[in-house]
Amino acid sequence: MSNKERIFKAVKGGFPKAGRTILWLLKLIIPISLAVRLLQYSGLLDYVSVVLNPLFQAVGLPGSSSIAFVCSIFLPLYAPIAIISTLGMTIRQMTILAIMCLISHNTLVESAVQKRTGSSYFFMLGMRIGMSFLAAFIWNIVLPADMGSANTVALLQSVEVSLGQVMTHWVVGTAELCVKMALIVTGLMILQRLLEEFHIMDVISRICAPMMRLMGLSKDCSFLWFIANIVGLTYGSAILIEEVEDGKLSRADAKMLNNHLAISHSLLEDTLIFVAIGVPIVWITVPRVLLAIAAVWVIRGVSKVFK
Repeated sequence: MSNKERIFKAVKGGFPKAGRTILWLLKLIIPISLAVRLLQYSGLLDYVSVVLNPLFQAVGLPGSSSIAFVCSIFLPLYAPIAIISTLGMTIRQMTILAIMCLISHNTLVESAVQKRTGSSYFFMLGMRIGMSFLAAFIWNIVLPADMGSANTVALLQSVEVSLGQVMTHWVVGTAELCVKMALIVTGLMILQRLLEEFHIMDVISRICAPMMRLMGLSKDCSFLWFIANIVGLTYGSAILIEEVEDGKLSRADAKMLNNHLAISHSLLEDTLIFVAIGVPIVWITVPRVLLAIAAVWVIRGVSKVFK
């Protein structure tokens, strides 16, 4: 078989699985995003944030920042960023809030992805929110007291005064997200087929194997770890789910990978979004990876004790 035929075979094979995964994601994302929009419009999210104020003040954040965090649990990071940019926070406060949002953003959808790959939905949900506060507590202790002030401008901010405007913005935003998701997921599935066809995934696995061992993960996780940190859990879900369902990664290894990714994933795009508004890149990358590694080894240790 010629290289041209092999490429055509890989491209053709990527579409069916991508289509099924896109439809599954849409069934999750569309109702969740609509519900959050309506909750925002009704003021219920603001009420929840007021209740959480004391908890956020305990980790060095103003009570108003709880609104951004609550939104991050339900939505991708662009909505929390729009809120953060209006709060007049210091760089130190933004860094603490950034690490919380980076761990917990879009948790409802991404926990469903991790459930499909063998983890408990509620364990992932609890772990991500719990680790967000643990990280905030640690960051509040170790961050320098004076990191300067941020000159932020409102991003993606819109004033919605009527239900009609809310629905219009939701429809437009959801349509843009669906198109973006379809393109990225399909592209990733084709990329995976090409890497498998030309045995490049084997090379990636061998190169990353020592790093996986350090992290407490199987060498079979190498490519999936790479994908999850480049494009995130939502866009990388097609590959993550397929690898497990096809038996290329065991459920046990997938669970351990999920424990790591619950804390540290999408190191590229999501991190750069916060860097763009002045958050220091080092404080939201290296410590987050180290926290994820520590969590995996702790879970491994606990599992052995209670085995």
